[in-house]
Amino acid sequence: MSIHFEAGWYGSDLDGHRSGPHDRHSLDSLPPLGNQRFKGSFDWLGGPSGTSVKHLAELGAVTEELDRQGLSLPQDFITYYSSANLQDILGDPSLTCCWSSLSPPIPSPVEPGAFLVRFFRDQQDCVLWYFYLRPGSPAFIVHSHLEYEYEYEAHRSGGEFNGNSDIDDFDEQLEALQYCAPTFEEWAYRFWIENRIHEGVESGDDPSLSKAQQAYLNHYR
Repeated sequence: MSIHFEAGWYGSDLDGHRSGPHDRHSLDSLPPLGNQRFKGSFDWLGGPSGTSVKHLAELGAVTEELDRQGLSLPQDFITYYSSANLQDILGDPSLTCCWSSLSPPIPSPVEPGAFLVRFFRDQQDCVLWYFYLRPGSPAFIVHSHLEYEYEYEAHRSGGEFNGNSDIDDFDEQLEALQYCAPTFEEWAYRFWIENRIHEGVESGDDPSLSKAQQAYLNHYR
């Protein structure tokens, strides 16, 4: 039986149009995006160009481990992360000091056979974003306040150091993981446009927003 996750979005306050940074927002309350733009090509960022050798090596290591579990990273993320011009673009406009951070596969604490792969985190680990991978199903995006690499290391230490949760407590772990997007590109677009809007509105340069950014902001006005 597949696990059902509660859903929510963590993002910037859009200059007071929503409650503060890292507050949870109902997915139903967010502006609709329209999935016609999300084809894995990242045209809204100019498309991929060049290759990041460093990130290709990281992807290779994670892919090798996932292959042994019959799982794989989504192709849109591979396109983004291996591209020289796209690889770190989400961290550039972020007002929350977030950056890419690819982890090895981490067992799901709530579903045997499923795995997490962290791909993004904020500076203070208030929120971390993961792919949720299960056999026979498309990957989707979840977020959590828990750094699961550390949680499992703490669990394996036998009490040598303490984690921030009980990894064996099903209810606690299910509450700590929340669904936030069906695909990486959709998550990336929402994260990117919200931070671009916050950047423009905070500077008082509201008219400089693009038509898409203004329409997104108008949803809250």
